[in-house]
Amino acid sequence: MLKNEFQFAGVGVSPCTVLSPMAGVTDAPFRRLCRILSGNRMGLLVSEFVSTDGTSPFVLKNRKQLHFYPEERPFGIQIFGRDPERMAYAAQVLESLRPDYIEVNAGCPVPKVAGKGGGAGLLKDLPRLAKILSEVKKAIAIPMTLKCRVGWDENSINVMETLKIAEAEGADMLTVHGRTRVQGYNGFADWNLIGEVAAAARIPVVGNGDVSSVQSALEKLEKYAISGVSIGRGALHNPWLFGEIADALEGKPARDVSAQEACGIFKIYYELMAEGCESSPFGMLGRLKQLAARLCKGFEPDSSEFRQRVLTSQSLEELFENADRFAEFAQSNGIRFNPSRLVNLNGRKENSVSFDRQFKG
Repeated sequence: MLKNEFQFAGVGVSPCTVLSPMAGVTDAPFRRLCRILSGNRMGLLVSEFVSTDGTSPFVLKNRKQLHFYPEERPFGIQIFGRDPERMAYAAQVLESLRPDYIEVNAGCPVPKVAGKGGGAGLLKDLPRLAKILSEVKKAIAIPMTLKCRVGWDENSINVMETLKIAEAEGADMLTVHGRTRVQGYNGFADWNLIGEVAAAARIPVVGNGDVSSVQSALEKLEKYAISGVSIGRGALHNPWLFGEIADALEGKPARDVSAQEACGIFKIYYELMAEGCESSPFGMLGRLKQLAARLCKGFEPDSSEFRQRVLTSQSLEELFENADRFAEFAQSNGIRFNPSRLVNLNGRKENSVSFDRQFKG
């Protein structure tokens, strides 16, 4: 029987799935959407990442990405930056919000983050990463975790060294995204490397990258020594994925999401955004289109015309009307919602990792 739960520093994770933090995506409404669709069966939720950089002391004011609800627990706040003292101070301030853990980001590939030495940029300066982990660990009483990539580029795969630093500095869990910073989100994640890290680790290791279906999640849980899987872009294409994985781990039969049910998600998402007063009507329309751009790719036969109609909607009312019309059309014309057919979430045709792995032994 496949593993269905794990623990780190007393935090129980059941089922063994994590919603990967994505800036501008995984705010409270989206996290709650995924939790509702899963039947409240998600292991870990994490905030959008929070910058600790700047010239003034870290404060909580005007940081809406920090808002979370009781039903989101266990919940972590992810921070990024390059200054150990600022990172530690921010972690201490954030602990006052009573998250279940603080996560240090050493994986973000965005140039304005990694290029300034934060996020994946820390993989080019492992002593600095070690200092950050050391200072953050001393500053807080709750668990500390780390998320990283396998290295900066194909010639500097150093994830095993990162693991050793994480363990030495008291990290309670490590999440490994199986790409380099230079890769960004292109090609495929190197899961054999993630597996080697997990097998060598003394702390739980969660694997991240290309988990886009129930089958891909189960295969990785079965094949590698990981404690769980972290899902990012796969959740945008299929917000029901966490519940589908939970069903499989619980031995329940698979349940297909109908095209009509998929079209109904827009109103649910809107209600969650409105409930939290998270955005203006224009902002909410933008977020709905963001979800639609990914979700619509899961319909078959092709639904490009519907996708175009939704993405060019000028108001919330027009978007909902287009979704309702397509739901009726889909029911009459045998259109299915089948996001598991999307193997590469970038839309590219690669079928192997795009670099030769340099790490040996």
